[in-house]
Amino acid sequence: MSIAEAEAAVASAIRAHELATDPAIRLHDLMSEVGELAKAFVESTGYGAKSFDRTAEWDEELGDALFALLALADATGTPVEPALAHALAKIEDRMARTGSASSSGDRQPASG
Repeated sequence: MSIAEAEAAVASAIRAHELATDPAIRLHDLMSEVGELAKAFVESTGYGAKSFDRTAEWDEELGDALFALLALADATGTPVEPALAHALAKIEDRMARTGSASSSGDRQPASG
């Protein structure tokens, strides 16, 4: 599924199930879902005792957080693809200028 397809699917689900709500509620929901994602991560590491191990709970919570983010974008009328393209361009610019993806200029470890 592409980003545009995911955006459309979330918007369709919101309308089909009458889930439209205020952007502030959507933001709060996103924060809650990211908290649940963090909990799944911490639990998968045995609270730091071992390396991350992807679990079904992790996958489910990541999906919930992604839905919440796309629902927030829908509630605010924000097109996701241009917003992501802008974020990627900022990272590329920072890397070229400072060698860091961080907005503060601090060197961040490469992920991947």
